[in-house]
Amino acid sequence: MVRRVRCTILILIMLLRIKVHDMTTNTPRTAPRKADTFDDYTLSEIRRAAATGIYDIRGAGAKRKVPNFDDLLFLGASMSRYPLEGYREKCETSVTLGTRYAKKPIELKIPITIAGMSFGALSGPAKEALGRGATLAGTSTTTGDGGMTPEERGHSEQLVYQYLPSRYGMNPDDLRKADAIEVVVGQGAKPGGGGMLLGQKITDRVAEMRTLPKGIDQRSACRHPDWTGPDDLAIKILELREITNWQVPIFIKVGGARPYYDTALAVKAGADCVVLDGMQGGTAATQEVFIEHVGQPTLACIRPAVQALQDMGMHREVQLVLSGGIRNGADVAKALALGADAVSIGTAALVAIGDNDPQWEAEYNELGSTAGAYDDWHEGNDPAGISTQNPDLMARVDPVAAGRRLANYLKVMTLEAQTIARACGKNHVHNLEPEDLCALTIEAAAMAKVPLAGTDWVPGIGSGGI
Repeated sequence: MVRRVRCTILILIMLLRIKVHDMTTNTPRTAPRKADTFDDYTLSEIRRAAATGIYDIRGAGAKRKVPNFDDLLFLGASMSRYPLEGYREKCETSVTLGTRYAKKPIELKIPITIAGMSFGALSGPAKEALGRGATLAGTSTTTGDGGMTPEERGHSEQLVYQYLPSRYGMNPDDLRKADAIEVVVGQGAKPGGGGMLLGQKITDRVAEMRTLPKGIDQRSACRHPDWTGPDDLAIKILELREITNWQVPIFIKVGGARPYYDTALAVKAGADCVVLDGMQGGTAATQEVFIEHVGQPTLACIRPAVQALQDMGMHREVQLVLSGGIRNGADVAKALALGADAVSIGTAALVAIGDNDPQWEAEYNELGSTAGAYDDWHEGNDPAGISTQNPDLMARVDPVAAGRRLANYLKVMTLEAQTIARACGKNHVHNLEPEDLCALTIEAAAMAKVPLAGTDWVPGIGSGGI
């Protein structure tokens, strides 16, 4: 009897194992996984490179996720700080740029300027709209590579003239018409590299201004042809001051690569103001490998630059303008709290005047893009009429209406920055300071040199503050 029971149990166990095996072998596998390193975009780029043998060119700035101003928070006033009443107590926003040597520094009502974007990369109506909007808001705009257009000068109360390695469109008469001169040494999207302007955007007018053949791809030089270092730059700055009779400020723009030393050398060369551009800053066109893999995030650049100015005893005497991915009043306030005197916007300004508007989504799709991707800037087929030289597309831009939109946007950014400053108890946005900030991530805390939220720990420095 016992033997029979044992045999029955053994048979049941064998049947159960067979059933489990059948269930295992018949169970469908989980969904296949793709490697994080080789994601869909990476795979598509490998296939594109293999098929074409050329690198990819596009406009705009870095699209990869990097630490940014969203990783910082303000510590508003409560018990230990006293806030300002928004409807009764003022919070000033004015800033003066170029106080070191210039006889006529630039006086701005707001600490937000418009970055250099060239005629050629942008349409004439777009450049006019930027000038109109900046003037309405009480700030300045900047020319960019390729020279100064009459529309831009005529509608910009304060216009900064960019002096670039290419020298395209440069002439002493326009230098004298400018309210400041910005010597461009580097750009955040491509520090160490030159820009591009594809042939389809080089129309008769663009070609004439740049002294280039029509319809031929153009690449700007990556370094100035007549100087190779800060000592030569000092001579060039003196030359520019003589041309302008020492009237206007001389800015030096550098890409966010080695901000401490680049800022120190710019000051040593005689700059009135340093413009520092992080890797989130846009460009009309360059190699994507440059945009995504060269330079540092804007957040990582500002504190070394401020430290250089402080070490030289020049902080606030030589002004610092920060650019590269500034989007709203909170970004402005955070940049000022970390030591900048002003910020500069490019991509956001183009969006404000109508670029990449979803109303043109169908036409962006026809280009193989989508509104908000900014992949079309270099091709010259922008449906919004902003980054094109196509007359039919440019006609879609109303410079007057677009200028008002930009002025509205600048007004909102300024109000947002004021609101934050008041909440921190400050009667001027320049009174914001690192002590008003904390960081949400270790990376942001280390870059901004502010404590990690909920602690007094600053990575690389320790506890107890800076």
